[in-house]
Amino acid sequence: MQITITGHQLDITDAMRDYVNNKFNRLERHFDKITSIRVTMGVEKINQIVDATILIAGGDVVAQAEHEDMYAAIDLLVDKLDRQLLKHKEKQLGRQKGAVER
Repeated sequence: MQITITGHQLDITDAMRDYVNNKFNRLERHFDKITSIRVTMGVEKINQIVDATILIAGGDVVAQAEHEDMYAAIDLLVDKLDRQLLKHKEKQLGRQKGAVER
């Protein structure tokens, strides 16, 4: 899994980069077919904004989070993406098992 981190009007420090890598590695526990992840971090007035796009087989998963603290915004973003990936995985497993009998 390749993680690309960019900053919009923000310099990405090594501590931020390590924090993002550690948090996003958690997503592989639930869904192992992640091709790559693009993370964009930025500042807008007092809010820190983090966007992420996860490329997976069958589509993309996109989420955005904002908070006054960058690390809290990253935590919120990873939680959102985790829920979306679990939902996507459950849909795939449901399709593999076939339609439910009525």
